[in-house]
Amino acid sequence: MGHATRSRVVLDELTRRHEVQVVVSGRAHDYLKARESDRLGVNRIWGLSIVYEDNRVRNFRTVLANLRGALVEGGWPENIRAWFDLTERFRPEVVISDFESWSYLYAKTQGLPVISIDNQQVIARCQLAPEAVEGHERDFKLTRAIVKAKLPGCFHYLVTSFFYPPVRKPRTTLVPPILRREILEARPGRGEHLLVYQTSTSYGALLEELRRCGVECRIYGLRREIQQDVREGTLLFRPFSETAFVEDLRSARGVVANGGFTLLGEAVYLGRPVLSVPVGHQFEQVLNARYLELEGYGLAAGEVSRESLGSFLERIPDFSRNLARYRQDGNRRLFGELDALLADAVRAGSAPGELDDEED
Repeated sequence: MGHATRSRVVLDELTRRHEVQVVVSGRAHDYLKARESDRLGVNRIWGLSIVYEDNRVRNFRTVLANLRGALVEGGWPENIRAWFDLTERFRPEVVISDFESWSYLYAKTQGLPVISIDNQQVIARCQLAPEAVEGHERDFKLTRAIVKAKLPGCFHYLVTSFFYPPVRKPRTTLVPPILRREILEARPGRGEHLLVYQTSTSYGALLEELRRCGVECRIYGLRREIQQDVREGTLLFRPFSETAFVEDLRSARGVVANGGFTLLGEAVYLGRPVLSVPVGHQFEQVLNARYLELEGYGLAAGEVSRESLGSFLERIPDFSRNLARYRQDGNRRLFGELDALLADAVRAGSAPGELDDEED
């Protein structure tokens, strides 16, 4: 859903001047389908998914789930139908990919330039600080290989980031995180609650530590089946609501979350300190959490424990002072860069994207 919320921001800007067709899978399809218009078409495809358990990626179960979806549940045939349908009725000049393979392959087979907009490319296209990688060297090398292989030879890479390591690859530009209108319009407040966002619905140990800290916690993601708020002492479980989530975020004392980039970027913009506990076996999240700590915006931890949560609550004033120095002029930098790249890509076609990047 993080990809969908930030893609919506780009789509709103693009459809002011362009006709756009979106290909999207999972829950994000319904989210974007509600915003379909004369200039925006939303097309469902099948996409890969990740299986989480106890705040860790379960690799074998993830492989089985995706094989079942692709072969047994008709994922690949569905994508082939979508491919031919789109090719027959739409003639794009440029393709934009948010770390998504279907659109990239479509562009390459049609001879179209690809502009990449995502945060993952920082892993392959920037020089990362040694302390951000330390202890995770194997995962870093594997993840970098995957990132490089997923969208090679794009016309340009716009990499969203709240931290700025040196760029080491050509055709690469770092820009601030993409912020939805609701975040840009929010005014930071000072409440006493913690906003808790958790991807894994089976992370039971988290709740015990949250109860023990004695601070009100407004929790999203752990109980996706609920339709209304459920309170258990200091724990308030909330169903998904964009309005309620933004309100709880802007007024939070602090945030407890994974290392997902979208929420971290929004929290940094609103000046909310974060205790980031990356999902196991996801180096991208480890990197986000490590740089969050290196910038002084929060704390990175392997798990939510009495020690990590206590240290985070104690250091919130320090994190808040550091966050007060963060500056971002909405999405202006991104949109300015994107407008220029779209014009250049249409004039040049796909030729510049055929150039190889320098070797590692």
